[in-house]
Amino acid sequence: MNKSDFFMMLEDRLKGLPQSDLEHSFDYYNEMIDDRTEEGMTEEEAVAALGPVDEIVDQILGETSIWRLLCTKVRPKRSLRVWEIVLLVLGLPVWLPLLISAAAVALSVYAVLWSVVVSLYAVTASLLVGGACGVLWSALFLVRGHGAVGLLWIGGGLFCIGLGVFALFACKYTTKGAVWLGKRMLLGTKALLLGKEKRV
Repeated sequence: MNKSDFFMMLEDRLKGLPQSDLEHSFDYYNEMIDDRTEEGMTEEEAVAALGPVDEIVDQILGETSIWRLLCTKVRPKRSLRVWEIVLLVLGLPVWLPLLISAAAVALSVYAVLWSVVVSLYAVTASLLVGGACGVLWSALFLVRGHGAVGLLWIGGGLFCIGLGVFALFACKYTTKGAVWLGKRMLLGTKALLLGKEKRV
């Protein structure tokens, strides 16, 4: 793909983005392609070296604030007529609660996502602390001559510590997954604001 095809594809995927952001991104990638062609690459090689267009679109969307996208999307293309303003004002009791509800649902989904992660960390901490307490508690039974009960406490404590160590790995991967999913949700929302379907 040559440079003009690349920019046509990029412009098609980013329609609806604020014009200043679009121009800034085009200037940046144009300079990168020019630098690589000066180093001896062909135009097609320089474009291919940038990476897949989907990743570039994701990066540009990631750098654009959702507030700018909202302001651009909501801003009318022409001045509103009087009857349109009246309809907007009269419809305010309907569309404003719907808008607030949609935002609340989105925030709730994001909060639930992170509450799962926090809960997993709490369970892991409970297993590790409970296991350590069980091992320490076993010393009391061993000192008092209750060997079987002491060994039971040691076994239970070590079992809990072992589960806690495995749960630490689960915490790590769950956190990474939550960060990835949160980023995909944000990019999907931005793509939705642009009027594009986003592949997650």
